[in-house]
Amino acid sequence: MQIRFYIDPETGRPHVENHGVTVDECVQVLGNASQDFPGVNGARIAYGATNAGRLLKVIYRLDDDGDGLFVITAYPLRGKEQKAYRRRKRGRARE
Repeated sequence: MQIRFYIDPETGRPHVENHGVTVDECVQVLGNASQDFPGVNGARIAYGATNAGRLLKVIYRLDDDGDGLFVITAYPLRGKEQKAYRRRKRGRARE
């Protein structure tokens, strides 16, 4: 599966780096997302941990041919969003 990233026109680098997230961390989360939800306008939202245990939210779209992904942005979970992720994860384990 091919994974492409939105490139920031000002820096010429993947946009995820503006949020302190590396391309490798995004690939780790997408490969092993513990939660994946539909977003708006055809986007998807993946939540998961990197190999180092860092919790990330990755927003992406499936390619039209269905064979790849286009990562729009990603950032670390903090505050209320992190608590909600952990709460959803605990609830899933009880079922």
